[in-house]
Amino acid sequence: MRAPQREPASDLPERVIIYEVGPRDGLQNEKAVVPAAVKAEFIRRLAAAGLETIETTSFVPPSWVPQLADASEVLGLLGADGRGAGRPVLVPNERGLDRALEAGVGAVAIFGSATETFARKNLNRSVAESVEMFAPVVARAKDAGLWVRAYVSMCFGDPWEGEVPVEQVVDVAQRLMGLGCDQLSLGDTIGVGTTGHVSRLLERLGSVGLGADQVGVHFHDTYGQALANTLTALRHGVSVVDASTGGLGGCPYAKSATGNLATEDLVWALEGAGVRTGVDLEALVETSVWMAGHLGRPSPSRVVRALAGSPAEVALGG
Repeated sequence: MRAPQREPASDLPERVIIYEVGPRDGLQNEKAVVPAAVKAEFIRRLAAAGLETIETTSFVPPSWVPQLADASEVLGLLGADGRGAGRPVLVPNERGLDRALEAGVGAVAIFGSATETFARKNLNRSVAESVEMFAPVVARAKDAGLWVRAYVSMCFGDPWEGEVPVEQVVDVAQRLMGLGCDQLSLGDTIGVGTTGHVSRLLERLGSVGLGADQVGVHFHDTYGQALANTLTALRHGVSVVDASTGGLGGCPYAKSATGNLATEDLVWALEGAGVRTGVDLEALVETSVWMAGHLGRPSPSRVVRALAGSPAEVALGG
């Protein structure tokens, strides 16, 4: 399999941690239900390819996201492979945390919004009410020894409210991290962010004490800017990047949100820049081809298409 030519970049981190969201964010918007056994095997293959952090599923009410109604079953199939700090799950409230604790997870993620409209659509609460709801979730999770991540959606634009002021994002980020979360993920939910905007937001967060060592970035590729925005974040010291194998993804509450940054595209770029990820690109491409076969359509990832053959081959699973 062809590999990128390596030309080390001195302005990038030596190592990047890829926070793989394919099994959760990647699959949550699929209309046809993917069997629990396939999801569990997907996670096993991702781990075998070298991905250490894999967001496995979500303990939201089944009526919210039917695709992830089998969360407990998936974790049951995974056994020890689905537990630990490297296997976070999404939880919306204390009931979701209860289910996650019953399943024996070692890490959870809460998900807030930088905008009022999306907070209402996603959680049926205002931003302030959402933070209030998350407070006992984070406190109980930390008391139980769990690692906790805070997502902030709509950091760069909102389909209902338009441009989102940087100060608004910083305010919500401070409120969520003030609950005691270990990491903040900045979400470009509808993929409208640009490199200058990324720089300005990260600089402003740093000025209020939320440094790059506490931040991960989560870019959707609606306008083809996800990789450029990611590299900009890395040049500002960020070393955690959310990505989805095969470029799968979308948001059931924001129809303009398309797929995530493809993990394969990210790994290709980072390998070419001499940045370590610990990921076996060939094994990852094989996993994408395998999943594309189950979904019945080609992978959106440019690297998968280039390395795995024709779109028809990719859609058929090789």
